[in-house]
Amino acid sequence: MLVQVPKGTNDILPAQIDYWYYLENIIKEVLQNFGYREIRTPVFEYTELFVRGIGETTDIVAKEMFTFSDKKGRSLTLRPEGTAPVIRAYLEHNLSRENPLTKLFYIESMFRSEKPQAGRFRQFHQFGAEAIGSPLPIIDAEIVVAALFIFQKLGLTDLTLHLNSVGCKQCRPKYLDALRDYFREKKAQLCADCQLRYETNPLRILDCKKEQCRVIVGKCPSIFKYLCRDCAAHFDALKVYLDKLGITYQINPFLVRGLDYYTKTAFEIISGELGAQNAICGGGRYDYLAEELGGKPTPGVGFAAGMERVLMTIIKQNIEIPLWGGIKVFVAVTGQDGVNTALEIANQLRSAGVAADMDFLGKSLKAQLRMANKLQIPYVLILGPDELKENAVLIKDMEEGTQETVSLKNILFHLKSLILKNKI
Repeated sequence: MLVQVPKGTNDILPAQIDYWYYLENIIKEVLQNFGYREIRTPVFEYTELFVRGIGETTDIVAKEMFTFSDKKGRSLTLRPEGTAPVIRAYLEHNLSRENPLTKLFYIESMFRSEKPQAGRFRQFHQFGAEAIGSPLPIIDAEIVVAALFIFQKLGLTDLTLHLNSVGCKQCRPKYLDALRDYFREKKAQLCADCQLRYETNPLRILDCKKEQCRVIVGKCPSIFKYLCRDCAAHFDALKVYLDKLGITYQINPFLVRGLDYYTKTAFEIISGELGAQNAICGGGRYDYLAEELGGKPTPGVGFAAGMERVLMTIIKQNIEIPLWGGIKVFVAVTGQDGVNTALEIANQLRSAGVAADMDFLGKSLKAQLRMANKLQIPYVLILGPDELKENAVLIKDMEEGTQETVSLKNILFHLKSLILKNKI
């Protein structure tokens, strides 16, 4: 029986990789233009990082983590999200000494043991950005704008920005009490998970996607009645910044993120192309996370986006992307005598920036030409006995069907001229 990939994972094949290059390059270009530097963290961390950082009662920690023990019995977890590891690295390496406002981004694989479905996998990829060190709402605005810039640069349309505030330690407890009062008589109508959330953290009920809970949530109290003066002023200032930049948004008082570290700002970017699971990006502020991980109080704000879901949107919107240019020159050889010369020519072309390949299977000249034609390689260099005697090579234009003989010493200049002339 053929061994296959584990359920919830997939291979990224050569035919798909151009889409990944396109997305990765734009992420890096945009975020570097905003002053963010890339950081790479380990694939696995101590489980404690996520329990303390994300929250013990969250679905991710309670049900979705891949956790195992090392030989010394220490609990380790494949990272399910990117923010907690970035803050751990920020604290561990004292990155604030370099700049009181540290801007970081990541492009990493993540792992969650959840039911595979369209756009959701057990191994998936996220990109995200974190701005650490400023409590001011203007940096929240920049984070939102940076995410939108990426999607605009990708060419995505039909996107909606949803905004909310989830309060802080001072005002959120009053809102949680109001939620408990509201859901108390409706608890039996909630799904099993939300009945548990009622006891542990009723704010999580607002994040439930099940229809029976969505109907009840739609009439629950709004958090805006309970925000403290600081949280309300922070949210109002964020809206002013976005208004000045001409960025439209919808206020969604029931928007909460699935992680316990969020405070004040919470946002999502919604795609009209993805149906029920339509969020392609989410983020917000996490002013207590550093302290939860053992550091001094440090404000922060960031976003994360699932790359598979973004790529699904790119494909659904038929966005044209730059494709790999392919091999430009194939060096064909007849007989063993010309193999060394063919290898030298191929390497000379590659060193000069010309994509070149040659036969490594001992095929006949006819078979080599068929392969070059199948791969849509525009030029074939033929090295036969006569060409070797003359220190020359036969250049065959595969599209035009024409051919000409050129000396080996002039081959690079001649080929570059042809490629430039024909814009291939």
